[in-house]
Amino acid sequence: MIRVLVADDQAAVRGGFAALIDAQDEMQVVGEAANGREAIDLSRRAFPHVVLMDVRMPVLDGLEATRRICADPHLEATRVLVLTTFDLDEYVYGALRAGASGFLLKDTRPADLLRAIEIVAAGDALIAPSITRRLIAEFAARRDPAEPPAALAALTEREREITRLVADGLTNAEIAGRLVISPLTAKTHVSNVLRKLGCRDRAALVALAYESGLVAAG
Repeated sequence: MIRVLVADDQAAVRGGFAALIDAQDEMQVVGEAANGREAIDLSRRAFPHVVLMDVRMPVLDGLEATRRICADPHLEATRVLVLTTFDLDEYVYGALRAGASGFLLKDTRPADLLRAIEIVAAGDALIAPSITRRLIAEFAARRDPAEPPAALAALTEREREITRLVADGLTNAEIAGRLVISPLTAKTHVSNVLRKLGCRDRAALVALAYESGLVAAG
């Protein structure tokens, strides 16, 4: 059973998402929050697998709430899926930097939203391909590359190649096809890279790849 917390300052939106999620046999809404502060408090009590997080909320915005949830060692198993009506660069980049595992617009189809929850709950990253890779690249290009983590030097050449493909948005199956290896081997490589670089999921790896300069922006 996937436990979901819905955080949105509009009661009608919260109720709509909650009704959709609760109608699924394998999902359960464990709380509804009207602001970022409530989202943090409820997460610490309910331990959801996934938090659906709005960006613009009173008291504490969704990006800061995401950062605090993702930094809380007691919520290591909780993933954040950011939902917003605003297709703006700042929100995409900010959400990923805060530790979000996914970013979708609120006009995403219900079936796609439910699938996104499943993907994020499974520990993978879900980033709307129509916007995110381009926006990450644009934002990375505007910043001086961050100091590469020391662990980056420990990656093998194959692991660096895997990292570049992940940053380009390829799934494990697509990586396997590109490199002519088995999907299991691709998954193992990705897991090793995440462990070595201390990234909680693929979204964090994408942000690090661009910020460190491992992947060229643009």
